[in-house]
Amino acid sequence: MAEAENRGAKAFGFEPYEAGKDEDYMSPEQEEHFRGILLEWKRSLMEEVDRTVHHMQDEATNFPDPNDRATQESEFSLELRTRDRERKLIKKIDEALGRIDEHEYGYCEACGVEIGVRRLEARPTATLCIDCKTLDEIREKQRG
Repeated sequence: MAEAENRGAKAFGFEPYEAGKDEDYMSPEQEEHFRGILLEWKRSLMEEVDRTVHHMQDEATNFPDPNDRATQESEFSLELRTRDRERKLIKKIDEALGRIDEHEYGYCEACGVEIGVRRLEARPTATLCIDCKTLDEIREKQRG
């Protein structure tokens, strides 16, 4: 999922945001920039989910050979796991869009500081600043 989550603005044809000289962080223009990225990302994921469903319906065959059947089941299982990760990612995108609507997007949920435009362009669903994310990962490793 990390690869899918790290697509960033460039993957969807958006240029990196260039803030005006005295522009406030998460101005309406910045919110719209990120809304566009998130909506395009969601649209792309939804198309992929639809393609998978159609592919599985079209390719579903009852192979007489157990090896062929096992291969198909394995492929379908992998596709379903991928779609499940994408479904969770769509949920994160929807949550990020909700934060934009509430004008809370772009601020760390742990400490409240600005996450930063470049970090958000790289990971539009980020909810933690880089410092809090690093601490979170260290704690996770210690629990591991």
